[in-house]
Amino acid sequence: MKVSLLSVVSLVIAGACAAPQAEVNSAPRVGHTAASPPKRCKPLARKRNLIMMVSDGFGIASETMARDYVQQMEGKPYEWVSALDELLVGTSRTKSTDSLVTDSAAGATVFSCGKKSYNGAIGVTPDEKPCGTVLEAAKLKGYTTALISTSRITHATPASFAAHVVHRDMEGLIAQQLIGNNTIGNKVDLIFGGGLCQFWPNTTKGSCRTDTLDAWALAKENGYSTFETRAAFDALTPQTKLPTVGLFTPSHMSYEIDRNPSLEPSLAEMTVKALDILSENTKHTSQGFFIMIEGARIDHAGHDNDPATHLRDIVQYWETVAAVRRFVDKNGDTAMVGTSDHETGGLALGTEGEYLWYPQHLKPVKKSAEVICRELSKIPVNERDGFVRNTVIPSYLGVSNVTDADVASVLSAAAATGSTKCKLAVGLIVSRLAHISWSTDGHSAVDVGLYAYGRGTEKLRGNYDNTQVGEFLRDYMQVDLAPVTRRLSNQLTEQPGFKWAREPPSVVTRRNVNTQSTESAAAAAYHAQIDSYHPLHYKGGHSHSH
Repeated sequence: MKVSLLSVVSLVIAGACAAPQAEVNSAPRVGHTAASPPKRCKPLARKRNLIMMVSDGFGIASETMARDYVQQMEGKPYEWVSALDELLVGTSRTKSTDSLVTDSAAGATVFSCGKKSYNGAIGVTPDEKPCGTVLEAAKLKGYTTALISTSRITHATPASFAAHVVHRDMEGLIAQQLIGNNTIGNKVDLIFGGGLCQFWPNTTKGSCRTDTLDAWALAKENGYSTFETRAAFDALTPQTKLPTVGLFTPSHMSYEIDRNPSLEPSLAEMTVKALDILSENTKHTSQGFFIMIEGARIDHAGHDNDPATHLRDIVQYWETVAAVRRFVDKNGDTAMVGTSDHETGGLALGTEGEYLWYPQHLKPVKKSAEVICRELSKIPVNERDGFVRNTVIPSYLGVSNVTDADVASVLSAAAATGSTKCKLAVGLIVSRLAHISWSTDGHSAVDVGLYAYGRGTEKLRGNYDNTQVGEFLRDYMQVDLAPVTRRLSNQLTEQPGFKWAREPPSVVTRRNVNTQSTESAAAAAYHAQIDSYHPLHYKGGHSHSH
C-alpha cells in the first residue's frame, strides 16, 4: 500500500503519540544527559511553529572538518559531537531540473515551493511561472513569518521563500517584492540580514540598483519599521511591533572571522532576537510562526576555497542550531528542520595519497581571503611583495615559513581581473599546509545532511529528495500552496531592462524527454522511478532510491 507524505505527517502531527526527541534522535552522548520520558504523551498542539534552517553550501565533509578541528584544538574526546551532529536524521539529494549540480536558487525554490526548477529560478517553476511558497501560504493562513540571512536578503535562498523572478540576479525586483510590492502584499513580518545596496536608489553612493526607486523608503510606506545599526538591533524588545526589517551592511554581512560585533550581530544573535519577537507576537494569535534562517556565508567561503573562514562560519552556525534547540525544548509546539541546498567546493580532508590532515593550521588565521585580497588591491603594486611576504602570510595566515612560491602565487593572482583568483591563492596556502583539497570553486552534486528536532519530525528519517523536504514543510504547516500559486498568476517576474538567458539542461528530466524514442522512454521510466516531482512512496516503511 502506498502512503503519501501528507498522510504520514498528518498521522504523526495530528494523531500519533511521538517519542521524546532525545529518545528519537539518539542515545545520550558524552556531555549530554538523556531527557526523562514524560508520564503521558500528548499529541502536537494545533498551533505550531516551524523553524527552517539552511546551511548554504555545507556538506558532510565540512561538518567533519569543523568537528575534527574542535576535537583536536579543544581536547574533546573521540565521542564528542557538535550541536548539529546530534540532530542528524538523514541525507538529502540536491539536483535541479537542468543539472545534477544545483545552484542556490533552484536549491531553495525546491524547499519553498516543494517543486524542482532550473538553476537560477527564484520561486518559479521550469515554465517560468510563479509557484506559491510555504512562507506565503503560512502568511495567508495567519502565521507570522520571518527571514534571516547573513547574505544580502535579496540573495537566492531568502529570496526564494518570498519572491518570484526568472533569474536570481534580478535583486532589485526581489527587494521590492520582499517588502510588499507584489500581488499578495506584506508577506514577511520580520527580516534581518544584509543587502542595503539593493534598497538604495541608484542616485545613492553604494547602491546596487539600476533605477532611482528608493525601496528603503518604500518599505516604510508599506508599514515596515526599518533600521540599519547594531544599536537599533540591541534596542529591539520581544514586544517589537511587526513588520520590521533590519539590514546591517550594504552587501553580504561579514564572515564570522571578520565580523565586528559592535557593528553587526551574529547569526545566533539575530536568531535569538527573532525567536523572542516572534514568540511574543504570536502569544495571543490562533497561528504560530514560520521562520527561515540561513547560514549563507558558509557557501561563500567554500567558493573561495578558504578553509579557516569556512570553519568559523560553521561553528557560528552550530551556535545558532544550539539556540534553536533550546527554544524548541522550551516550546513544545515548535519543530526545526535543517539541511543544505548543496555542497560547495568539493572539500576533501587528506591529499596526495597521504593519510593525514592537520586542523591546527586553521587556528592562527585571522582574516578571510576576501578581506585580505580587498586590502591587497589597495596596496600600490610596487609594495605588494613586502605586504604579502611580511604581513599577509605570517600575520594574517599565521604561517611562519614564508616561501617565494607562495608570495609569487598570491601576487600573480592579485594582478588578475577581479578577486576570485586572489582569494583562491590565499586559501590554497592554508589548505595545502592542512592537507585539505578542493575539487572546485563552485558547487558539487553530493548529498547533504538532513537534520530535524521537535515533535512532528519523527518520520523525517533516511535519504530524501529535496522535493520531499519542501513537501514536509508544507504538510507540517498544513498549508495549501495551490491557491497561493493562483494568486501569483499576474506577478511580475522579470526586472525591466535585465537581460538573461537560461543554460541548456545537462540532465534528462520529464520536461525534455521525447517518449517516442526507445532511449528517452527508458529515461522517462527512470525519472518516474527516482526523480518524480512528488517522489515519496511507502511500501511497508521508508523506501530508499538506489
